[in-house]
Amino acid sequence: MRALNFRNSKLNRIFLRDERGTQLVELAIVLPLVLILFGAIAEFGRFFYTYSTLSKATRAGARYLVSQVPGTKDGSAKNLVVYGSTTGAGTPIVGGFDPAKVQVTYSAAAKTTTVSIQNFNYVPLFDLGKLIKQPSLSLSVNVNARTTMRQMVQ
Repeated sequence: MRALNFRNSKLNRIFLRDERGTQLVELAIVLPLVLILFGAIAEFGRFFYTYSTLSKATRAGARYLVSQVPGTKDGSAKNLVVYGSTTGAGTPIVGGFDPAKVQVTYSAAAKTTTVSIQNFNYVPLFDLGKLIKQPSLSLSVNVNARTTMRQMVQ
């Protein structure tokens, strides 16, 4: 009868005191959560950098255009926004960016110039939709940036 009593058995006491392998189990539970958190933070930082870069580019384009006669330097301003130079040479400031996404508008009544970026498609590095082959779960978003400044030259 004594051998059937598992609560008081020597083997049970050995297993209850033995903590080998618990760190590995804890690591297996926590590591996926830490990796997901790291990926989310990195992706948010990359998105914020992209948006900030596009916003600064529209500001530079608007600043360039307000010192020009309206309608005369639109192409140069678009190149400035996309490439960082008015000549249009070099690589875009953000991957996948082209001058067709830049719009320049003038308001004669308000005497303002607006430079905007419409529908720039931000594609994340860790795109959930691509990883599991479900396009409906894609984390791609359209980024829009706009800057309006008062015209200095009429």
